[in-house]
Amino acid sequence: MTQVGTGKHAYELVRDWPRMPKGESLGVVSRVATDSQDRVYVFQRKDPPVVVLDREGNYLGCWGIGAVKEAHGMKIVDDVAYTTDRPDSVAVSFTLDGRPLLVLGQRGVHSDTGCEKSPWLALRAAGPFNHPTEMMPHPNGDIYVTDGYRNCRVHRFTRDGRLVKSWGTPGKGEGQFHLPHSIAIDPDGRLYVADRSNKRVQMFSPDGDFIGMWTGMGGPNDITRAKDGTFYIAEQEDGDKPAYICIRDAKGQVLARLESRHIHGVGVDSRGDIYAGLTVDRSVDKFVRVGH
Repeated sequence: MTQVGTGKHAYELVRDWPRMPKGESLGVVSRVATDSQDRVYVFQRKDPPVVVLDREGNYLGCWGIGAVKEAHGMKIVDDVAYTTDRPDSVAVSFTLDGRPLLVLGQRGVHSDTGCEKSPWLALRAAGPFNHPTEMMPHPNGDIYVTDGYRNCRVHRFTRDGRLVKSWGTPGKGEGQFHLPHSIAIDPDGRLYVADRSNKRVQMFSPDGDFIGMWTGMGGPNDITRAKDGTFYIAEQEDGDKPAYICIRDAKGQVLARLESRHIHGVGVDSRGDIYAGLTVDRSVDKFVRVGH
């Protein structure tokens, strides 16, 4: 194994970590998340969309056949999986054995933003949804969804699915977005939105008031907050720089940058081990924490 990082953020890299059943392989891996028992959930763009592994990489099971058109976002909070199905324009929460709990949006119905192709800058903001990217519950009980590939908004819903408000317009200014791609929320209720094509993370109050931003990064594909309050950001390649997993403290200070293969999703377990969801390489790399 290769060691990466230094000090408290030193890791042993295990490439192609999952131990899949004989004859089985992963598809395009969009996200990786962990539950309260450190089981690992791989959200992939093939059936079954969810593959469950133990923390050693052993295959435990799968679920969701036929339930997801194309996997995009997945976060696990209090042992509920919150997902987005990008081309179907829905955000769906599931139990950890695959039973749907809440569906936001109408399958196959897209809001009118005037955007149909790359570079995914909406011509105008619109309501939910047009290719949503992430779904996340808030400590206040509401649910937030980033609506990014063909929209430029964050939508807030009640826990039973009523739309409360939306914010965001296309652009580069404060509170504007160009492909909001993921979201994290801290215990104080602040929202951290990965504004991918603007290569930044913007912070907001629960009501959508702009608080600040972090810059100096490749386009953020995913942002995950660990239990110790640190943030893990999956950064795209940027110019001659490789893809990275960037670890920042609660104030945004960079603690470490770990070079990675092209990473679309980043998960962290209770021990501080990192799981990199790989779209291009169709796999998961594990970074086992050895520094303390």
